[in-house]
Amino acid sequence: MNHTASSKLIALRQAMQQHDVAACMIPSADPHLSEYLPGHWQARAWLSGFTGSAGTLVVTMHHAGVWTDGRYFDQATQQLAGTGIALMKQRVAHAPEHIEWLREHLQAGQTLAVAGDSVALGTARALARRLGESGAAVRTDLDLPGMIWPDRPALPAAPVFEHALRYAVQPRSDKLGRLRTAMRKLGATHHLVSSLDDIAWLTNLRGSDVECNPVFLAHLLVQAEGPATLFVGRGKLDEALVATLAADEVRVADYAAIAGALAALGQHDRLLLDPARVVVSVAAAIPPEVDLVETANPSTLSKARKSEAELDHIRETMRRDGAALVRAFRRLEERVTAGMRQTELDVDSLLLEERSAQPDFVGESFSTIAGYMANGALPHYRATSEAHSALKAEGLLLVDSGGQYLGGTTDITRVLALGETTAEQRRDATLVMKGMIGLSRARFPKGASGPQLDALARAPLWASGMDFGHGTGHGVGYFLNVHEGPQGIRPPVSGATLVPLEPGMISSIEPGLYKPGRHGIRHENLAVVIEADQTEFGEFYAFETLTLCPFDRRALEPSLLNPEERAWLDDYHATVRAALAPLLEDADLAWLERHCAPLA
Repeated sequence: MNHTASSKLIALRQAMQQHDVAACMIPSADPHLSEYLPGHWQARAWLSGFTGSAGTLVVTMHHAGVWTDGRYFDQATQQLAGTGIALMKQRVAHAPEHIEWLREHLQAGQTLAVAGDSVALGTARALARRLGESGAAVRTDLDLPGMIWPDRPALPAAPVFEHALRYAVQPRSDKLGRLRTAMRKLGATHHLVSSLDDIAWLTNLRGSDVECNPVFLAHLLVQAEGPATLFVGRGKLDEALVATLAADEVRVADYAAIAGALAALGQHDRLLLDPARVVVSVAAAIPPEVDLVETANPSTLSKARKSEAELDHIRETMRRDGAALVRAFRRLEERVTAGMRQTELDVDSLLLEERSAQPDFVGESFSTIAGYMANGALPHYRATSEAHSALKAEGLLLVDSGGQYLGGTTDITRVLALGETTAEQRRDATLVMKGMIGLSRARFPKGASGPQLDALARAPLWASGMDFGHGTGHGVGYFLNVHEGPQGIRPPVSGATLVPLEPGMISSIEPGLYKPGRHGIRHENLAVVIEADQTEFGEFYAFETLTLCPFDRRALEPSLLNPEERAWLDDYHATVRAALAPLLEDADLAWLERHCAPLA
């Protein structure tokens, strides 16, 4: 039995009894509903020991379970072992999601508690409505995990800095001006923005309050006819930056002052907010007489559509990032071939060393996933000093990594053949490659969405009776979060809004295949939606591949590729060679030439 987890559950249940609460829900969320959280809000990980980025812990007096999706089933199984907390699989046929489970298990008169600073306004309404059907209630004014967390980390205090206009391209005054235009069209006098990447993009500011994400804790209140107010921790901005913001009519107030500012709104004000991106505890300060305009933040879509100037910076960033990867992979290959001891941790170190030498590099865009053989079958595996594998001159190594640069964010996955491979490994890697090529070559009409295209990447696997349990693509920010909305390429979900893919949107294309205990395959490039053609049937779009780094053809079985697929792969490698060769020399250039040669 994991006594640490057990003692925390006992303490939580005692707090639940004290407040007459039958169930406690602990989401993976903060007051900005971020995907990756500052330590202060990692209550679910602290209580359960499960460290995946997605998951919800539900605790009753007689049951505790973590709901998470297929990316984390193996990781959760390992980390929850002996804790008394069960793995509850999400998006699995005939398995209830956590809200349905709560509705079935809570009785009339019982109460669910969830901290108001970790649940969206829209989610809380849905919870109250669903549980109300069985007579149960929801309380959002209790932070039960916080009551029993003696060494809870403090709020981050890292400084905020300006994203220089040379890279940001668009002045914050222009971005705020377009936002105010959108507000007026919606009839809003004020707009509350709590999502950190929207705030960073609108203000051309960056920070480091969240690991690998260059954002900072803040709220932003924008007036349609007046200044904007940035609510941020005291001392995070120096006087010069405060003055620069003031010149653009952006005032600075303390992070905690957002409640008072919202409470000061009156009956003639109309507040625009996204109920999926504002938490209950913040929305609670809004007076009832204020009219709410509830819709998606206009900045989210604006941010997703990269300008040509931004794309120029991103293309150069991809060249620099690709050159760094070539150097790192060449060094790794030579060490493994020479019999030097190398582990998954060394892969991370090599990548960081080479990226750090590139101009405008700021940091990693997420923690590197370097999974050798069976570890590669864990989609979000992370090697640690306590648990990692040594590399051998055989089999497959999956490397998923990315960098944050002033001129863009990168995310790339390559599968390296470290030596002899099996026919099964090569077949699997080639089937995944066929899916990647199929989606990369797609032409689609204006208005098409990611869920409509997702099957293109899965078709070769489906034909062989196989599939993968994660989305095929996610949006990527511009020196911002590596996961960005509103677009995504994933299987259709009933009731979900279909967001059209538009020119300028960047998405990953990353089909995979995972065989527990054996190996994992994932090929990933970033691509931008571009205009392709105008026909009698309307406008058609396509993808321009942005990522520049060779695929390891030794991991593939070329005979399984048809002529169009072989041509795509040869053309891609020719593009990579032309782009990266001027940045490389000697052994690195020779490695590039070898790996970019046409298929035999």
